[in-house]
Amino acid sequence: MRREPSEADARLIIAASEADANQFYATRFLAGDPFVFLWQGAEKILLMSDLEVDRARAQAAVDMVLAIRQYEERAKASGIERPGVVDSLWELLQERQIHSLLVPGSFPVEHADRLRERGVTVRVKPEPFFEERLIKSPNEVEAIASALRRTEAAMDAAIAAIREAEVQDGLLWWQGAILTSEWIKRLIARQLLDDGLIAQNTIVACGEDGCDPHNRGSGPLRPERPIIIDIFPQDLESRYFADITRTVIKGQAPDALRRMYHAVAAGQGCALKLIRGGADGEAIHRGVQATLEAHGFQTGEVDGRMQGFFHGTGHGLGLDIHEPPRVSKVKATLRTGNVITVEPGLYYPGLGGVRLEDVVVVTDTGCHNLTWYRKELEV
Repeated sequence: MRREPSEADARLIIAASEADANQFYATRFLAGDPFVFLWQGAEKILLMSDLEVDRARAQAAVDMVLAIRQYEERAKASGIERPGVVDSLWELLQERQIHSLLVPGSFPVEHADRLRERGVTVRVKPEPFFEERLIKSPNEVEAIASALRRTEAAMDAAIAAIREAEVQDGLLWWQGAILTSEWIKRLIARQLLDDGLIAQNTIVACGEDGCDPHNRGSGPLRPERPIIIDIFPQDLESRYFADITRTVIKGQAPDALRRMYHAVAAGQGCALKLIRGGADGEAIHRGVQATLEAHGFQTGEVDGRMQGFFHGTGHGLGLDIHEPPRVSKVKATLRTGNVITVEPGLYYPGLGGVRLEDVVVVTDTGCHNLTWYRKELEV
């Protein structure tokens, strides 16, 4: 990671790396409680509690790990009866003659106010806090691909259950019970956990539920209706995300849904042809919209509800499930080494929704698709 000296004396993050991707990226140290990361010049420093200091010294990818207890004692000696993290940090800042700090947008306002009260200049750098996060290294691409392989196995298990299900009285039955969205989500979660990933908010949305792109889905699954399965777990070891969506129908697809599916596949194909380093994400998004419209599918508000294709074509993927750059209505120039999703969809009440999603690496001349899992509508 490079530092721009003119920005500030140092960069500062106070966060738990289990929840904050910037903190994990900076330190490669996983902890559930907030801790201090300070980056001054070429030196990366952690300020840690006694509970974590030894582990941090053994595991963190930094230059120095200091015990916060030493700085708490200095703060007490200065007259602060019960010093907090900012009081201890202030002692460190004085020791290192740091007067200005650059912090991420997620930095706690309370901490910023207390530092400013002491005369420290605190400025916020909008995301990406670390520009380097946008360009994935070969190791990062491999981590995402590895997570994808295991996510595809969970997708396969989910679709296999739908394929094997029997149709009775307009419902899917599997192993003697009604097959529900909740059951498929549990199946997916169990397999992913066995494979070292954790899934939250997995979508298994059938029929009308699929008209809302972020509806997680609930209740019995039915034949001849689209079932959107969107799985986006995080690898518990590498911390990188995977993301894949497939839409399937148990039995014969009605003609209208078959046309929707082919249109979405064509829209995704359009995006895959346009993606390359230097391309404009907004122009790619417009190309997808034009492709869907050429197949006869319009987007707009009907009876107070949006229909058609009304979300972005894709987003960056990495240590966060949603990262820059976006492929959407907002201008964004793609760069070689970006990892992005490509996920057009169509949504119409009365028919349901169709979405397909792959993950690709942007190259100088196009893109490399990291997703291997097949696309099939009828199962």
